[in-house]
Formats: sequence, structure tokens, C-alpha cells
Amino acid sequence: MSHTLAPKNLLLIVSDEHNPKAMGFAGHPEVKTPHLDRLAAGGTCFTNATCASPICVPARAALATGLNLFELGHWDNVDAYDGRTPSWHHVVRAAGHEVVSIGKLHYRGWEGDDYGFTESLLPMHIHGGRGEVKMLLRNPPTSIGDGSNMLASAKAGESDYTRYDAQITQRAVDWIHAHGRTPSDKPWVLMVSLVAPHFPLTAPTEFFNLYADKPLHLPKAYHFGVDPKAHPFVRQYAQQSGYNQHFKTEADVRRALCGYYGLVSYLDSHVGALLDALSEAGLSEDTRVIYTSDHGDNTGARGLWGKSTMYAESVGVPMILSGPGVKPARTEHAAVSHIDVYNTVLEAVGVPLDSSTASVRSQSLLSPVAAERITLSEYHTIGSHSGVFMLQDARTKYVHHCDLAPELFDLESDPQELVNLAERPDRQALLRHWEARLHGLCDPGEVDRRAKSRQNALIDFFGGEDAIRSGQGIGGYTPSPIR
Repeated sequence: MSHTLAPKNLLLIVSDEHNPKAMGFAGHPEVKTPHLDRLAAGGTCFTNATCASPICVPARAALATGLNLFELGHWDNVDAYDGRTPSWHHVVRAAGHEVVSIGKLHYRGWEGDDYGFTESLLPMHIHGGRGEVKMLLRNPPTSIGDGSNMLASAKAGESDYTRYDAQITQRAVDWIHAHGRTPSDKPWVLMVSLVAPHFPLTAPTEFFNLYADKPLHLPKAYHFGVDPKAHPFVRQYAQQSGYNQHFKTEADVRRALCGYYGLVSYLDSHVGALLDALSEAGLSEDTRVIYTSDHGDNTGARGLWGKSTMYAESVGVPMILSGPGVKPARTEHAAVSHIDVYNTVLEAVGVPLDSSTASVRSQSLLSPVAAERITLSEYHTIGSHSGVFMLQDARTKYVHHCDLAPELFDLESDPQELVNLAERPDRQALLRHWEARLHGLCDPGEVDRRAKSRQNALIDFFGGEDAIRSGQGIGGYTPSPIR
């Protein structure tokens, strides 16, 4: 651990499906996030942070273990974290610290699983311990719904998810106040995991109305239906998800944005409540705070909704680190990842980094990040027939599709990721360079085969392909544990 940083408590706030561009301090011209803006002003904002996979369950497994998917072996929303691979929760608990989770985990949820927490309150795990098994069927895929619920849910009101988030935050506020009255012998870790802004796009009226009747900008490169000029993976995902096929007018798009932006502001209000609780409990000077999300959301960019792509809106995540020993009002452009949270937690609370079982690529964000650092994300589920791998550093993004043409973007000259340089003859040497860098980390073909082998085993475990195709799915999102 750094000699300049004293161990402190850590509050880790995790949201669900938060597009990293949808925050005030990130430069969004319309989204209102005063409390996240306050957190960023008091700490370091990592503008080039990515998830380990742009879908919930494997992203959360990587966040817990500090391992990339090819190292971990959890590939989709069925094969959830079961506690057998050591997590930072296990290591911090073993060192004698209190480690508590409140809210969504999206782990396996089987009786007897030990995820490493000293206590887990109001947990949400994958539905029925099996999740949406139809997502195992990739080629040919099967329908998990026609995507109509994305637009249909966009309205003012309450959902089971918004009510769940209110309960999570209240329980966390009570926990913080209790620990302010009774100091711990060792720094604690509290992980508060909220569901907003994950769809359904039903936002409490106060927050939906922040954006209703406003002339909201349409998402970049918006296209109704499936764009025939888009990359083949985009067309494949758009067709299978079905979300955009139900959007017919610009008013439909803006209504969905009202719901999503309203949920972001609703989430922001919960962040504010947690920060206020730290202050009221006298713990602000003794607690570091990390804010991140499990992945982003396309929010209409390129005509896409949901996650599952390697574009910044989906694979990118917010990453803010604040508190004692963290330089305020600082922006870091070097590439960082979910897997870095593991060693950051250890260093923050004073557990020696040689206790880490994370990937050798995991780095504490309390230490300087090399400008040339690269991060990896993988995707092995719905919308893909074969594996998708993304590498990026501060300047370049490379996307390797095992069965489709690659993508290459210059993030300095083209931050919107609209010009695929992989199609240009003068960039073939650069393309080969990035392909070699990927092969230096893993063999994408071997990883793809391993993921499919595991998924085939799970298909057999859950009754076979015919039974899964004919079965009832759970729809586009996990039911809330509260009603």
C-alpha cells in the first residue's frame, strides 16, 4: 500500500446501465446530476473507464473478482458468480474488516453460496437461480421478447425497481448513521448497488418531468428500425433485441429519453442521500467513495437501446473516486477498467495488495495510471453468434469480432466513434498491430470456443435446446425481489 494514504472506510456505489456520457459534469447538455457533479468535483473522474463486459451478470462477476472474462469463465446472464472464485469481498473480510452489500448483486443466489460479505441486505440475484436461459441460444438465437417494453415503459410513475432503489438507499442511510454512532476498529466497506437507470424507463414523476416537454436532442446517428449501413454486429443486435423497431416518431425517441434521463436524475438523488448521510454521521473525512456502474446504455445512439455493444455509450462506465488522499477536481484520461476496483478497494481500506487474487492487469486507482495502458472488454451472449473483444487505450479502440469484420476508431479525432478506420487500406498495419496486442492477452478463438462449450453444457443442464426454446422466458429484466 502507498505510504502516503492512510486506511479509510470505503463506500462503493454501483448503479445499473448508466451511460457515462449522461451526467452534467461529463458535459451532457441536458441531464441533471448535481450530486454526481459534487462527487466528481471533490475527487478524480476517470473519463476512459470501461466495463469487463457490456451486460449485467458477467460484468458484476468481473467487478467482484478483478478478473477479465477469459480468466474468470463467466460469460453470460445465466452463468452467474457463485462465490467459488475469490473476490475482494472475501479478501477484505478475511483481513478482519466488515464488508456489507445492500441491493442488487445479480449473483447465482443458490443456498449455501458464500460471496464473501459479512452481511448482504436486500439482495437481488438472477431470477430463480438460472436467469434468462434463452440467452444461451446464440446461433440460431431464440426470441426473448419483441422489445416493445422498452418504449411502452417510458412514462412518469413508479416501478418495482424505483421502489426497490428507495428501500436500498434508506437501508444504506440507516447503516451509515449507525456506524457513525459506533466507530469500527477497522475500516469498513459498504457496497450500495442500485438498479436505476436500468429500464423499465418509468421514472418518478418529479424526475420524468425534469425532461418532459423539453426539446431534447435526438441521439447521435439515430436511425429508425435497423440501419442497413451499420456494422453487421449492430444490425444483428438491433434485429434480435427488437427495441428500436417500436420507435416510429421523434416523439417516441424523446419520451424514452425522458424516462432514461429521469432515472439518471433519480439515481443521482440517491447518491446525494448517501453522501449527505456520510456528512451527517461525521464520516466524510474517514470515508472514500467510488461511483461506477455495471455497464452503460446506448440510449438511442445509432438507433440502439440497451447495452451489448462495444461503443462508448454501452461499454463505457462512470468511474469517480473521491475522499481522503484523492486529488479533487482531477480528470484522468488513461484507460481503466472494472477489474481495477478490486485492488483499489484493498488499498483504500489498508489490506496489503499482495493479498490480491485479481488479474495481474488490475491496478489500484489510488496509484498513477500509465497513459499507454490498455483495457479489455468481452461479449459472449445475446446478439452475438461468436465472441466480441474490445481493446482500448487513451487514443484508440479496437473491436475484434470472431465471425465479422473488425472495427478501429481514433478516439482523439473521432470521439463519437462514427468512422471505422478498419475499412481503410492505409490503416491495415495499425489494425494488425492491435490484433497482435489482443493475441498477446488471449487467444480470442480459443476463448470463443471455451465460452460456447460452457454454454452448451448449461443448455444440457437446463433441459436441452428444445426445452429452452419452448419455455417461458423472464423478459428483458430480472424481476425485483420486492413488490
